[in-house]
Amino acid sequence: MKRVGKQTWVFDDGVYIQAAAAAVGPLEADGPLGSYFDVCHRDLYCGEATWELAERRLMREAVDCCLQKAGVSAEEVDLFLAGDLLNQNATSNYVARELPIPFLCLFGACSTSMQTLAAAAAFVAGGLADRALAATSSHNATAERQFRYPTELGVQKPKTATFTVTGAGAALVGRAPGRWRVRAATIGKVVDAGLKNPLDMGAAMAPAAADTIEQHFRDLGVSPGDYDLIVTGDLSRVGSVIVRELLAESGYDVTDVYNDCGMMIYRPDQKVFAGGSGCACSAVVTYGYLLQELARGTFRRLFVVATGALLSQTMVQQNSRSQRSLTASSSKRLDRSRICRRRTSFIWERSGGNVIWNTSVPFSPAGSCAPSFSSSSTAANGRRLASPVRLSSLAYSLALAASMIHSSLGLAPGRRCRYADLGIGWRKGPW
Repeated sequence: MKRVGKQTWVFDDGVYIQAAAAAVGPLEADGPLGSYFDVCHRDLYCGEATWELAERRLMREAVDCCLQKAGVSAEEVDLFLAGDLLNQNATSNYVARELPIPFLCLFGACSTSMQTLAAAAAFVAGGLADRALAATSSHNATAERQFRYPTELGVQKPKTATFTVTGAGAALVGRAPGRWRVRAATIGKVVDAGLKNPLDMGAAMAPAAADTIEQHFRDLGVSPGDYDLIVTGDLSRVGSVIVRELLAESGYDVTDVYNDCGMMIYRPDQKVFAGGSGCACSAVVTYGYLLQELARGTFRRLFVVATGALLSQTMVQQNSRSQRSLTASSSKRLDRSRICRRRTSFIWERSGGNVIWNTSVPFSPAGSCAPSFSSSSTAANGRRLASPVRLSSLAYSLALAASMIHSSLGLAPGRRCRYADLGIGWRKGPW
């Protein structure tokens, strides 16, 4: 094992994925890749009493199936590396409690799948473990409740939102030759473009994905043509467009070899907004579909890039000076307005030109029950709001929807809308 360039590890001595497995929920099982998964459940509870227990069962099933495929027992594994989306990595810790394996807990949000795999490969290549087990999981209901809004609350979401994948993936890494070889791992940096909307994670993560891919190309002296497929973890239909454009501006055309796991796991007619997300998104697509197709010869070289985003209610609500200065300094490297324009163009295209989502409206941290406008906020019709304005979730949704509809119809201030226009009688009034 050696470091090449600035951020890439190369495993010269041979590190192999000896077995891999994936367990998924009902929507994923009904998707286009359903036949590639080892365990498929038909309801979100997975036969358990709660969603948290269901996620724990998914990870345990993925781990057990992986070990069974490899023909080894848990006692023969030297290290277990896992992470998930719940606070304090609860799922991973409870699963580790049931396994007689030394445990290292990792968290990279939705990048945890490749983070654990890269760490496992490094431990094996460095001689610190003969076998290392990497695993991760996510659950739509548990993640939405923690980071955004509980699903039973019925909060409406924009088309930029992603749908957390319910599932878990596990891979056993070792020195013994297997069907899949891990050749290199590029460790990415934190890249902050100043995007704050928890319902638009694709746009927020795209700059980091593009930066990591570009660094990988530079470190190894390779190009997009050296890979049969380059996949990102969960940038969805919004972020995948942005990452292609950012790479094209750097001289890398990935159009013919690029895809995103969040778009691959669901059919276009499934109601998942802009696509899939979550730790399990890249994990189940990689350990289920991609590795099987690699073994069949459909692909020869794959490059999987998983990304994650920080969603901290506490830190964002504190609005400290250090956080503002970090965002400001980071934005010097990235033109936030260009990313917002790309995102806006996507929504305009997807919505048929009816309503354009205004990108100047910031959102509160994920999961906040009372979203608020900052002092610099402007409504979709361009009117500046008083500072500070704090609205309930319902009032916020109604005010923003009314403002967007009024702007999209090109109505002058004070004009009444016909019932045929909006379905309601409404007159613009002061905020």
